[in-house]
Amino acid sequence: MNASVLKPGLLTSLQDGGRQGYAALGVGRAGVMDGPAWRLANALVGNAGDEAVLEFTLTGPTLRFSQPAIIALTGATVDARVDQHALPGWTRCVLPAGSVLQLGGMRRGCRGYLAVHGGFAASAVLGSRSTDMHARIGPLEGRMLRAGDVLAIGEQNAPPSLRTMDTPYVLPWGLDPRPWFDDMARPLALLRGHHYAQLDDASQRALFNASFHVSKDSNRTASRLDGHRLALHQPLELISEATLPGTMQLPPSGQPIVLQAEAPVTGGYPRIGQLAMVDLPCLAQRRPGDAVCFRETTLDESLQRLARRHERLQRLLYRIEERLESA
Repeated sequence: MNASVLKPGLLTSLQDGGRQGYAALGVGRAGVMDGPAWRLANALVGNAGDEAVLEFTLTGPTLRFSQPAIIALTGATVDARVDQHALPGWTRCVLPAGSVLQLGGMRRGCRGYLAVHGGFAASAVLGSRSTDMHARIGPLEGRMLRAGDVLAIGEQNAPPSLRTMDTPYVLPWGLDPRPWFDDMARPLALLRGHHYAQLDDASQRALFNASFHVSKDSNRTASRLDGHRLALHQPLELISEATLPGTMQLPPSGQPIVLQAEAPVTGGYPRIGQLAMVDLPCLAQRRPGDAVCFRETTLDESLQRLARRHERLQRLLYRIEERLESA
């Protein structure tokens, strides 16, 4: 079974949880930018949880499925259609053989996820099917999708009744995205970074009181923030130090950048903050032009929030599995 790419959408790529444990070799994590959306999409189609999905930005792809397919859409709210049938997000949709799935623009949010029962069956590179477009590592030689690509889909244990379908079927229940698609105006939690004290007094105040905006130049490597220019007491001469997703750096422009999934493993700009991991998906869903502001947090608070989200997610994944088994 496969899916043919008729239109690639914007920055559409195969992603999973990322490649862990290779930072010492200079290889970043990559992987999905919105982890809960990825996990829930896989759960809705009955996957084990770590299968590759398609991640797309602002505009989705158009795909033709050669065989019946079970899909789910999570993340940003995207216009989805098969022929004249509109498909909702955050639920399971069953498509007949030959279906052409059209994913258009996003009404809310920035990044969407398409999971298919069986997962996209690309070859793993260093233990992951994630595409690192910055480093050119992963499926399709580390690039985004192009028209004409054919994506293999893993073996499925779909019911034989799917073979006789001629119109899409949508489960009569779905998830409420609001707990996972947080209020886009709320402040994001930021820890002070190693070089925070090197900011001048006005910049220290502005970091936690001023409003920034996501730049149009943002991508999977970093969210660039326009707005209030930050400055140091005096210029710093630094050697490269370890960085990771969520690290806030201050380049000479004075406009901070927050590293994202394709973050390099080292960087030479001052590290003035670290975004709490629990808030990384929320920043990933901010569109160019969206406002971003920060509140100060502590490591203990950040870990507690992350643990609470993990527990809530695990409970929901278990309920989805029960619901699908009884359907």
